[in-house]
Amino acid sequence: MKTSVSVEESYNLCRQLTAKFAKTFYLGTMLMPPDKRRAIWAIYAWCRRTDELVDGSEATMTTPDTLDAWEQNLELIFAGHCQDTFDIALIDTLEHFPMDIQAFRDMIAGQRMDLYCSRYNSFDELYLYCYRVAGTVGLMSTMVIGVDGVENTASGQHFHSVYVPMAEAVALGIANQLTNILRDVGEDARRGRIYLPLEDLYRFNYTESDLLNGVNDERWQNLMRFQIERAREFYRKAEHGISFLASDARFAVWAALIHYSRILDQIEHNKYNVFSQRAYISQWQKLCSLPAAWLRSRFPDGKIRDCISQDFSSPQESPRMRVK
Repeated sequence: MKTSVSVEESYNLCRQLTAKFAKTFYLGTMLMPPDKRRAIWAIYAWCRRTDELVDGSEATMTTPDTLDAWEQNLELIFAGHCQDTFDIALIDTLEHFPMDIQAFRDMIAGQRMDLYCSRYNSFDELYLYCYRVAGTVGLMSTMVIGVDGVENTASGQHFHSVYVPMAEAVALGIANQLTNILRDVGEDARRGRIYLPLEDLYRFNYTESDLLNGVNDERWQNLMRFQIERAREFYRKAEHGISFLASDARFAVWAALIHYSRILDQIEHNKYNVFSQRAYISQWQKLCSLPAAWLRSRFPDGKIRDCISQDFSSPQESPRMRVK
């Protein structure tokens, strides 16, 4: 397929798409070296367009055949054959940062789940969905970010073998997706979707009807506390892996983790009203958290934990910042 844009123009299209639809994520990429940030934009653009097939304005037209065709296009991209202007950047990224196609296939499988599944009975079922639509992004990104193959300077330890924190990368993706799910409960309910595991609703004596009607009572608040703690546990698992990443990208990953995890704090601040009030982190809050992210990327946790909470967080936010 012939295209009328250059590689640079294609990367710029990916940048614009990332900046428009993933503001927090985009801010994190701006802390990376130019070659890595551009590659992440290309990956995000493909992931976003994949998600739009089932969640976008024309999602009602999407069928299993649509996703089959999208996967066939993916195979062509990995073979170096451009399908559209966005793919030029992804092909260039794959040349500079070789990746396994399986993570991309798994993401498409996650979109297939959205075609026929609007409820998840257990967390095991939801975990599979979260891995496919978000954990895969962690795997893709790690192949771009790279690891520190000489020494782990952020933790003060030296290693003779290279550890690639894939499990932690998946955990961060799942933590982000669980955060999305909690933030978007109301929006999803209006589309007839419930992502919270039904077994958890039953555990707190809360019904599907209650959720669809936006009932915010003690049962709901207890349920949300449980869900928020689960998401935070995945963030804690992800933190361990950041110190193994290449030093020129740790700052960006810490910033992204801190920024996104604080959406959970905002949900709490909003008294768990995710039915009519959207939890978000302001640009000012993001900027104020950057010193903490920088310190976490440079020094062992134990030496800076108190410094982060006392010097760079407001009193209201400092307890959560200590572990982010």
